Amino acid sequence: KNQLFTIHYVTNTQLIAFHNHDVYHGVGPRTAWSTLTRDLLTDLKKGVGLSNTKAVRQTKIMPKKVVRLVVKGSGFLDNVTISTTAHTAAFFAASDWLVRNQDAKGGWPIMVTRKLGEGFKALEPGWYSAMAQGQAISTLVRAYLLTKEQVYLGSALRATAPFKLPSEKHGVKAVFMNKYDWYEEYPTTPSSFVLNGFIYSLLGLYDLKETAGEKQGKEARLLYERGMDYLRAMLPLYDTGSGSIYDLRHFMLGTAPNLT
Repeated sequence: KNQLFTIHYVTNTQLIAFHNHDVYHGVGPRTAWSTLTRDLLTDLKKGVGLSNTKAVRQTKIMPKKVVRLVVKGSGFLDNVTISTTAHTAAFFAASDWLVRNQDAKGGWPIMVTRKLGEGFKALEPGWYSAMAQGQAISTLVRAYLLTKEQVYLGSALRATAPFKLPSEKHGVKAVFMNKYDWYEEYPTTPSSFVLNGFIYSLLGLYDLKETAGEKQGKEARLLYERGMDYLRAMLPLYDTGSGSIYDLRHFMLGTAPNLT
């Protein structure tokens, strides 16, 4: 009780460290003006969680107050604010990042290699995810509804482009049994038909078609309605009777089902 912890934010590449009552978080080199927003409670809990002492790790931490703020070193600092929430600022920072980093094809390429499992060809950096596209669309739609700035809606509308391209052509669309379109969380070869990622993509398309209006939202509406029809048709394939299946690798590869 009434322990004093110190959180250090250091401008190096160290990820996180904990020693005695000191938590260290690296925030990377800072050579230009930038905004840094941190959740003190989360940073403290993550640091304490690294402790080798079980009693310390299991301590229920709830900071009562910030005792002092100390700045060391040389540089420039402006507008230091302590608040109970910064969710709105973080939301718009994410929304603006999506606008700035959307590529010419309407997507946000994922720059890591992803190997879904044995039998699937690895996805090389630069692949799109229907789940990521859908969640980005939902974020951008909400930014538009709050601000009425067309830049957010325009970005959301452009984000539907990968839904119309087959996975083998750098899109996210797969077709099951030459009949049912599926928006792939992982556009693998062979197709994997991940269920939850497909549903998340539909949520984004729903948000967009409800917001963009009949004319601008036409493509999103068609993609959503087609997706819902095919989801209803294929959903029984994921039902084991006592649970659900993550994807259809047992069908595509002849392996054991991937139970959730």
